[in-house]
Amino acid sequence: MNIGEVSKRSGLPAKTIRYYEEIGLIAPLRGSNGYRAFREKDLRKLAFLARARSLGFSIEDCRTLLSLYEDETRSSADVKAIAQQHLQKIRRKMHELAAMEETLSDLVQCCRGDNRPDCPILKDLADGQPSDTEIRGDCLQSA
Repeated sequence: MNIGEVSKRSGLPAKTIRYYEEIGLIAPLRGSNGYRAFREKDLRKLAFLARARSLGFSIEDCRTLLSLYEDETRSSADVKAIAQQHLQKIRRKMHELAAMEETLSDLVQCCRGDNRPDCPILKDLADGQPSDTEIRGDCLQSA
């Protein structure tokens, strides 16, 4: 298969496939004309990588997971450890995102959105905290 066909079948852009080859995640054969000749096993690896990346695994995690995938003597505990570490990162990020959402939601709610120049959103961005404000009810209001 050529890169166009593998791109279509794997759902990955040709540029990504070339990058994965450049960093050693895949190694397609080369014909006498220098063109890449992808095999079914290359396609399976690319599908594996696409799925792993869609789950947010880093390139280095993908490299390790791909190595474990190809190693029939692997220990599933090794795979699970990588997945658990990644899951912990996702949960931390979700917690951070929830805090960001809450803060931004509060700021948006507190901004009058009228023709006045005062804006708690800009104040928070400039100060890093809503100083000169106090919580009154559900909203931050100027003191």
